[in-house]
This record gives sequence, structure tokens and C-alpha cells, in this order.
Amino acid sequence: MGFRIMKPRFDLGAVYATSGAMALGEDLTPYLRRHHCGDWGDLDAEDRHHNEDALAGSMRLLSAYQTPSGERLYIITEWDRSRTTILLASEY
Repeated sequence: MGFRIMKPRFDLGAVYATSGAMALGEDLTPYLRRHHCGDWGDLDAEDRHHNEDALAGSMRLLSAYQTPSGERLYIITEWDRSRTTILLASEY
């Protein structure tokens, strides 16, 4: 069985995590890596399409992931790629 090496698709800018995301006590790096490489996680087809369009334009990027603890985690990279924020869905 083969594997796919994921490569970054855009700049993250400065990376921040909210206190809620940090309080999970989980390693957030795998989620950030997936986002950075265009694995948008648990998004519907319309939101995935929006992200693919946003890669070519000046729009923000959004990913959503379910953590093992059952929390929904969002990662948002701003339209100008200056900042990426990791937060809980409840903090959005």
C-alpha cells in the first residue's frame, strides 16, 4: 500500500491558538499540517470548493476537524495569509 506525502499549499503567516484550543491538551500540530497541505478535514463539498478557489484568490481558508476528545476544531488562515488561528468551534 502506498502513501501520499502532503506538501504545503500556502503561507500560514503567524500561527496562533486560542486558550480553548490550548486547553484541550492535545498536540495541534497534525491538524495544522493537514490544513497547511490542503486537507480541509470535515467540511462539506461547498466549503471545500470555496477553499480551493481561495487558494488562487484573496479569500480566507477554513478547515474543521473532530478531535479524539469529541471537540470540533477550526483552523482559519486570513485572506492575506498573514495569520492562522486554531480555535474551538464554540469560540468562533
